[in-house]
Amino acid sequence: MLGVATTAGLAAEPPSLPKIELRNAYPKLVVKRPVWMCESPDGRMFLVEQAGRVLILPKDHDSAETNVFLDISDRKPLRGNEEGLLGFAFHPEYKSNGKFYIYYSQQDPRRSVVSELKVFSNNPNQADLQSERILMEIPQPFENHNGATTIFGPDGFFYIGLGDGGSARDPFNNGQNMNTLLGKIIRIDVNSRTGKLGYGIPKDNPFVGKEGARPEIWALGMRNPWRFSFDRKTEELYAGDVGQDKWEEVDIITRGGNYGWRVREAFHEFNSTNAPANIHWIDPIIEYPHNPAWTTNHTPGLSITGGYVYRGKKNPGLDGVYIYGDFAIGTIWGLRSVNGKLQQSGVLHQHPKNVIPIRNIASFAEDARGEIYMLSFEDNNGQVGRIYELVETKP
Repeated sequence: MLGVATTAGLAAEPPSLPKIELRNAYPKLVVKRPVWMCESPDGRMFLVEQAGRVLILPKDHDSAETNVFLDISDRKPLRGNEEGLLGFAFHPEYKSNGKFYIYYSQQDPRRSVVSELKVFSNNPNQADLQSERILMEIPQPFENHNGATTIFGPDGFFYIGLGDGGSARDPFNNGQNMNTLLGKIIRIDVNSRTGKLGYGIPKDNPFVGKEGARPEIWALGMRNPWRFSFDRKTEELYAGDVGQDKWEEVDIITRGGNYGWRVREAFHEFNSTNAPANIHWIDPIIEYPHNPAWTTNHTPGLSITGGYVYRGKKNPGLDGVYIYGDFAIGTIWGLRSVNGKLQQSGVLHQHPKNVIPIRNIASFAEDARGEIYMLSFEDNNGQVGRIYELVETKP
């Protein structure tokens, strides 16, 4: 059966996957189109609104007060539905250097911008917009498939996810084109410079020195990696890659890996025109269908939102479970894998029947203790956004 590995040969069956409930983490707080949340090295929670603001959330979860840390809404990053302020990350040495990074959309020409900024030295609650240093600007042919996860890895390097440039079916075959950053996960060094670039190229990037290949590329063949994360225990890099017409997928990203798009969609051939020869495609660890008739191995969905491997303390039944969801239907699933091989998967939470509109899962988040949250759009245009903590349901 496609997309599911068996547990044959394992020493013991893994523990069953628990059910979870969603607990409103900030019951008096309403935000607009929340797309990212993370904890700063100094212990505060920051939330990104797609239209261009970064908010500092209150320490008192019963408070409705927030501080605006950064606001670039006057630059109008949110024009197309998938554009906006989409990525935000603190430098690992933020406590000493005050640096952080953002990923946002701009127009005329349409492009994605990755910038480094600093916080005011005398005001930890306010970003200094005048400090902006643009690291890179990536041309975008269409308004969708911007990817936009920006995180520092356990190796200290900066990872950025980029979609294939948009439209549908990757008309320019960007996923397999090694001369573009589109359709890739890239890896750069923000602490150095290579030539005239605003960043450094790590020497162990897999395509350094390869003719016709961008040296920033870490992995390729992505359609739209909407959220990826490192397992803080195993350091495996999990990504949710949004599919085209039939299949959504979860990948474990490895150095130099080719995940197939547009030649393949999950486990299946999609478009072999101009496909590179003699390529080893890396299959996802799991796929799920748009139509329930296509498989019995996984309940259906329409648009994956990648999440995190749970490594917190509050929910022991979730330990080691990769948690992911579907933007369009609001289902949350979990899976366990060992060395990239699937052990088990299943539904953790089903959107309640007759609750309209469906709770759109825009992103997941992880705090410093490994607890996981879900960010949702609660109305048809995301103007009512909520933050939920994932809580294991007690038997």
